[in-house]
Amino acid sequence: MWDPSKGIKLGPITLHFYSLMFILAFGLGYVIMGYIFRIDNVNQKYLEPLFTWTLVGTILGARLGHVIFYQPELFKQDFWSVFLPIQTKPEFKFTGFSGLASHGATIALIFTTLYYAYKIIRKNPFWVYDRIGIVVALGGAFVRLGNFFNSEIIGKTVNPSSPFAILFPQMSNEYGVTVPRYPSQLFEAVGYVLLFILLWVLYRYTNKKYQQGWLFGLFFVILWSIRFFVEFLKEPQGDEFISFAGLNTGQVLSVPFIIIGAVVMLYSKKFKITEAENERPD
Repeated sequence: MWDPSKGIKLGPITLHFYSLMFILAFGLGYVIMGYIFRIDNVNQKYLEPLFTWTLVGTILGARLGHVIFYQPELFKQDFWSVFLPIQTKPEFKFTGFSGLASHGATIALIFTTLYYAYKIIRKNPFWVYDRIGIVVALGGAFVRLGNFFNSEIIGKTVNPSSPFAILFPQMSNEYGVTVPRYPSQLFEAVGYVLLFILLWVLYRYTNKKYQQGWLFGLFFVILWSIRFFVEFLKEPQGDEFISFAGLNTGQVLSVPFIIIGAVVMLYSKKFKITEAENERPD
């Protein structure tokens, strides 16, 4: 039985677990990226703008991605709720940023990182992508833990005798009578943690970080493959109007990213640099 409180009561304010997971994801990501910059002898002054652009790209892209891919009617029904953490119809209410899509966040991050790479740190964008992928993998695990605390993005029904069977009573209003389901959020979270460990080991103890784009391509291939296969165990997220050959929206959107990752890995041989070239002088 999984029926936790929504957050931690701090007087009149409730710190929601989902928000807390986002804070942990960005906070820990900031620390790890700072350590990566020290390893690569990159001036720490480039860390703050990277954090800012990553934060903006993640939240704005994730929100727009959810509305475009899963809830496009919101543009007409309650336009301001798309961009602001509020609801204006049928009544005004502060809601926080609910409804976020990882595919949208990824697309936005690609563009914000391009700006950061060319205009701020002035390195090959793949150099930045290789390192962002490491922290994003861990951040994705925290986000899925937040989904688990919220009892959202739940799995399909499963035999009660299964060791993975969990009851999510908080979702009874949306899915009817509470029945055992897969904890699909935890499956993804575990997969992302393992991906983080793999990327960190490859970055820290091999020369793959000098083959610009290789780590990023591997990150794309594995992360979106995890998402693709876990989707088979998930309940549909809203009205999924994008489908093909029995695949749901999340799977259809993941396939292009997997292909892109494989192509980037293949062509990364053209972007090899030396250890000396990896370091940026002030």
